[in-house]
Amino acid sequence: MQDYLSTLNPEQRAAVEHTGKPLLILAGAGSGKTRVITTKIAYLIREKGYNPYSILAVTFTNKAAREMKERACRIEGRAENAMLRTFHSFGAWFLRRNAEAAGLSPNFTIYDDDDTAALLATIMAGAPKGEVRAAAGRIARAKDYFLDPDSLELPLVDHRKEFRVIYRRYEDRLREIGNVDFGDLIKKPVEILRNNPAIKARIHDRFRVIMVDEYQDANIAQFELLRELYADGAYICVVGDDDQSIYSFRGAEVQNILQFPQKFDGVDTIRLVRNYRSVAPILNLAGIVVNNNAGRLGKELVAERGDGKTPRLVFVQDQDTEAKFCANLVERAVDAGGAYSDWAILYRTNAQSLGFETEFLRRRVPYRVVGSLKFYEREEIKDALALLALMCNPRDEVAFRRVVNKPVRGIGGTTVERVLEQASGVGGDLLAALNEAQTGMTAKARQGVQSFLTALDEARGLLAGNTPSDDDGVAEADGAAEVAEIDGNGVAREKPGKRDKRDAGEKGGKKEKPARPLLKGAEGLSLCVAALAEGSGIAGYHHANDDIKGESRLANLQELVNAASLYPASADGLAEFLEHIELDRSIENAEDNETDMVTLITLHNTKGLEFKKVIMTGVEQGVFPRWDKRDAELEEERRLFYVGVTRAMDELYMTCAEIRRVWGQTQMMEPSVFLHEARDADIKLIGDVPWSWENHRRTTG
Repeated sequence: MQDYLSTLNPEQRAAVEHTGKPLLILAGAGSGKTRVITTKIAYLIREKGYNPYSILAVTFTNKAAREMKERACRIEGRAENAMLRTFHSFGAWFLRRNAEAAGLSPNFTIYDDDDTAALLATIMAGAPKGEVRAAAGRIARAKDYFLDPDSLELPLVDHRKEFRVIYRRYEDRLREIGNVDFGDLIKKPVEILRNNPAIKARIHDRFRVIMVDEYQDANIAQFELLRELYADGAYICVVGDDDQSIYSFRGAEVQNILQFPQKFDGVDTIRLVRNYRSVAPILNLAGIVVNNNAGRLGKELVAERGDGKTPRLVFVQDQDTEAKFCANLVERAVDAGGAYSDWAILYRTNAQSLGFETEFLRRRVPYRVVGSLKFYEREEIKDALALLALMCNPRDEVAFRRVVNKPVRGIGGTTVERVLEQASGVGGDLLAALNEAQTGMTAKARQGVQSFLTALDEARGLLAGNTPSDDDGVAEADGAAEVAEIDGNGVAREKPGKRDKRDAGEKGGKKEKPARPLLKGAEGLSLCVAALAEGSGIAGYHHANDDIKGESRLANLQELVNAASLYPASADGLAEFLEHIELDRSIENAEDNETDMVTLITLHNTKGLEFKKVIMTGVEQGVFPRWDKRDAELEEERRLFYVGVTRAMDELYMTCAEIRRVWGQTQMMEPSVFLHEARDADIKLIGDVPWSWENHRRTTG
């Protein structure tokens, strides 16, 4: 009967066997928290006599809920009758059984993001699509914060008076229709439990054990639901890691876990600190950096796997050398008998994947992009490339159809077909035919067509007589590399001596994001690409799509602009640029059936994953963290660094570029503040150590 407990370490067993008072399990990275949760469910049923029907365990993904149930049932079959759900799944279950109290039919429909935006469009008549989606996002955030249209704190989400009106009208329309959105799945059960004592008593009688997984990811509304579900005499246990709270942009509130001991009486805290994933040097680096956060409960991870390789900090010349270095590292390991799947390339934003994708495609290194489309499959990139293709070849019907009415210019399908027919009379030139077809269009359509054609003409004009500057503004640093240097091909060579460099007095200083980021400061062919993306309205369209994805899509367009800066500002340069992209895409399509692949993934998407060998890239001030991060936001970025480091099992590399193409210009970079927080013993340096690194070490001791 006790065999299933014998595999637990002392802290895990203490957490499993704990009963009575509320319990906070601080589960460090790789400490076996899922084993603890599932074993605890089985233990409460088998050893403590709890009715499985009285156990509620909630988490954040359906996959995690299924895994928890399967593992608990392998220990104790009766766990099948426990309720293991996501927060939203539980909310839907609750509302369907208490629909009348919510003013709903039990057969209500749950609106997703698109449904919400569609309903808001009827309320915000005539508003641009991007504005509607932004309002939908803010309403969702308000519900995450447990705010209604009359809440005094609503200005924290949107200070404009009209937002309060829109939110109220949206809620009225939802009530009239009789449906709910995802935010309601949490918010409405809380309201019912607060306002209906009979239902609350029935729920309290039903659920005598309440467990929450990944508690650091809970938002305010979910905390309020947890508080209403809990009754005196019930047992509550939450499991999470304050050092891995990285989803504030989704509404997660780290204070939920930090203040748990103050929110419930008599809380016991058990720390799971034995890490079964990473070797000691990796955990040492993660710990010394995250210890700089003031907002944490504190724990020190212990490496059960023992000692291993010290993390490498690799200084490279630029992002191209960075990509070559990563490819070389992977290829050498595979040649020595390793697997591509051993490796993961981590980066702060999706846009950073382009350099690695390009290098890997040309070398035939198989890869997969996790959590997003491959770079050239992203909608905004396809749109920009279609504009460039149409500028090169005005007979390109596929490109014309894709962008002629995007963003909406009042050019309907009938007009498009008429233009295609008329093009035969002007040598197939679709742009000339579009110009001629304006006669029968509405004023709005004519204005849209003129704007579209003008943007193409202006971008084409930039190809005449514009060449990239010979002086890229790069200054070499005064410093030394004790271990190795990285040459222009990304190859690390042993280098015993020091190398003198010229002083770089202009290094450092905050780089401000320009008001029109794609256009301002662009040079070479990138100026043409940026001007076309801006002038056509594609950049604005994707930026306004919504509060979160819009920034990401703009960053992807910026990365395309950066890539174009390597080509001359001429018609031939543009043709060469598009040719290279098309060749890369054809290689990509040919190799989609590979199974042994390098993983390309953002830091946010790595949570819960692990890899034998990790390269965390772009660890530079302004990239990771961004310049605008301060106070609580900077602490979350530091937790993100901690998450990235603790994904590595055996080997960790971090890359830091001396220069990087940012906002269409080549800029000097500095090592991230997180790297400066590491001790000399925590990292091994490779490459030409920049002046800023040496200077910081000297001045801070």
